[in-house]
Amino acid sequence: MSLSWLIFLGLGAFTGLSAGLLGIGGGLVLVAALVWLLPGLGVPADQAVHVALATALASIVFTGLSSARSHHLRGSVLWPTVAWLVPGLLLGGWLGSLLATRLQGEALRWFIAAYCYLAALQMALDWPKSRAERGDAPRGPGYSLAGAGIGAVSALVGIGGGSMTVPLLVWRGVRPVRAVGTSSACGVAIALASAAGYASHGPTEGLPPGSWGYVYLPAALGIALASVLTAPLGTRLAHWLSGPALRRVFAAFLVLVGSSVLLG
Repeated sequence: MSLSWLIFLGLGAFTGLSAGLLGIGGGLVLVAALVWLLPGLGVPADQAVHVALATALASIVFTGLSSARSHHLRGSVLWPTVAWLVPGLLLGGWLGSLLATRLQGEALRWFIAAYCYLAALQMALDWPKSRAERGDAPRGPGYSLAGAGIGAVSALVGIGGGSMTVPLLVWRGVRPVRAVGTSSACGVAIALASAAGYASHGPTEGLPPGSWGYVYLPAALGIALASVLTAPLGTRLAHWLSGPALRRVFAAFLVLVGSSVLLG
């Protein structure tokens, strides 16, 4: 097995664990790592950020499915809320990926880094605070509108949207573990629409063999294989562990990720 495949599998294992545990952060770590790795695999430096985003999102399709299934089996996915969010998520993910293909890699790099810092701040402050749990699943057209914004931003930074979906649902009175489970299901819709957009709007030449538009399939498949196995473990840990200390540690890690993207 080549070194690159071992790296992809390791990234996938971390991504799956963080997706199931926190519903946040795996995609950001993937993008940062891939920005560093892809030029060594034949991806032109000026297209490395686009390929990193597309590849991370393609792998998140499988990570999200595994995480959502595990949360569903534990009753922590609010499917009525997912149904209201999905139309906006699909539209936003597609439009966000279209916009990203029109931007220079350097502009995307700065946007990703800024998002890492904001996500780290949100996690460190643990905002918004949990409210008394509501008895019903949040629903309504406002969630479709919010989904469009979440999907667009997620496509631009290469994530499944957990760092936005989870705080939104917690603010609306959803218990954090259910917010994470619901976010995992929503992430599948974001990743599908965004990856499809990057694949269809990407170049047909100039990228290494195995590329589908901007999606580098060898990396996406290697990451997905490992993430599918570790996402259920992250889900189990989410039901057992106390979150505040873990969130602060991960917030510090996101600061490092953002700085890595800038330096890359």
